[in-house]
Amino acid sequence: MFVIAGLAMASSVLLTVSDVILRCFRRPILGTYELVGILSAILIGFSLPQTSRTQGHVFMDMFTERLSPGMWQCFHIVSRIVGIFFFAIVSWYLWVMGNDYWASGEGSTTLQIPLYPVAYALSICCLVECLVLVVGMFEEKEVEK
Repeated sequence: MFVIAGLAMASSVLLTVSDVILRCFRRPILGTYELVGILSAILIGFSLPQTSRTQGHVFMDMFTERLSPGMWQCFHIVSRIVGIFFFAIVSWYLWVMGNDYWASGEGSTTLQIPLYPVAYALSICCLVECLVLVVGMFEEKEVEK
């Protein structure tokens, strides 16, 4: 998943730089804005589970550093449970959105790229995030300070 996110990021950068250069010659790339938007969604969705797994996200510990180890563990578990429910709901809504896109044949505005595969892929990414949170809930046993 992280490789797909990296490819989406590299493609987005390459596409943007190419578009800027070609605009100097009055030959912009058609649909750059929507392609970068789709690639950004793929980048965020596919990098989220790995970022959570390696704890690469921003961690605000102003509140948690004052907790006792037992309270920290309780807070850790409760926050993971809330995250699991949140990403499960987001996954379900993205899957429903993918079904709607597929049924309506909706695509991007300029290039008419079908949007349902992106919605389905992001739905699966959110399910993987749920699994990462479940594993993380049982894996991290000590207070991180």
